[in-house]
Amino acid sequence: MADVIFYEKPGCASNARQKALLVASGHSLDVRNLLSEPWSVSSLRPYFGETPVRDWFNPAAPRIKSGEIDVEKITPQAALVMMIVDPILIRRPLIKVGGRCEAGFDSERIGAWIGLTSREKRVDDRCSRAAAAALKSDSGTEDASPSGD
Repeated sequence: MADVIFYEKPGCASNARQKALLVASGHSLDVRNLLSEPWSVSSLRPYFGETPVRDWFNPAAPRIKSGEIDVEKITPQAALVMMIVDPILIRRPLIKVGGRCEAGFDSERIGAWIGLTSREKRVDDRCSRAAAAALKSDSGTEDASPSGD
């Protein structure tokens, strides 16, 4: 099994589910705080590989949800600088195993990479609070606060 470096937002329910799946799959975790890591362009850039810049961002971040940042128009360099200054913008988790880095949690991709046990409920990188808010909205209740979770 793999030794996984896992950058999370402490307290994030989605990250907790992701970590539980990795541990249940036999992987060991070195859990780190994404928000307090001293990121640089050279340390952050490898996590995004060839993915489009818009996919580098945490869609639940308040500045993304409000439209303050247009992820369709931002350059890679500007995106990295913004993320270094405001790490809540970074899609999470960031995962590193050996020399390979990934941003976000796609169960199929990670399963093919390092192996995951099967689960009835899919684990991904969608914000748990945003999903709950969408369900509340569909049922006519409101979510009181955006968290960037």
